[in-house]
Amino acid sequence: MTTLTLYYAPGTCAQAVRIALEEAGAAYTPVRLDFASAQQRTPEYLAVNPKGRVPALVTEHGTLTETPALLAYVAQRFPEARLAPADAFGFARMQEIHSYLASTVHVAHAHRPRASRWADEPEAQAAMQRKVPANMRECFALIERYYLGDGPWVMGEDFSVADGYLFTVAGWLKSDGVDIAEFPRVAAHSQRMAQRPAVQRALA
Repeated sequence: MTTLTLYYAPGTCAQAVRIALEEAGAAYTPVRLDFASAQQRTPEYLAVNPKGRVPALVTEHGTLTETPALLAYVAQRFPEARLAPADAFGFARMQEIHSYLASTVHVAHAHRPRASRWADEPEAQAAMQRKVPANMRECFALIERYYLGDGPWVMGEDFSVADGYLFTVAGWLKSDGVDIAEFPRVAAHSQRMAQRPAVQRALA
């Protein structure tokens, strides 16, 4: 099978895709980008992903971007790994969670390290950054209540690519000034994830 190439940077949402590839037992080549030197903005990388962000997954059919899309692709490309629900409702429910993490939680977090995306004035940026802990608490209170509780994993009894995504985003809480212990189910989920060999390989 053709080897996949994953462009990633440590600490970003690309970690979720790397966990998924490890869980699937996929053959892939990880390519680390150095954000500190703005490697994601070089002409070479922009030729791969014009958005200048990670993750980007190069396949034999073309390049895919955006974490929810990549997670769905990995789950469907490697069905034997059973990383997504097989039924339509279950798959849509997983995508609902992915969409919330991508469009709401990630954006709430990004207002701290990336406030310059939304405002030029230092005082406006500082105001957004002060709001981040409250917004992240609100997001994770919802996750704690609605997306965890029916089993050890996001989808209940069955592990899925959604677990790596939640684990990755929950890992940002500390830097956002929020103690994960405020959310016992999220904290327990993160502990279970950290014990999985595929997660350990991805983090290494």
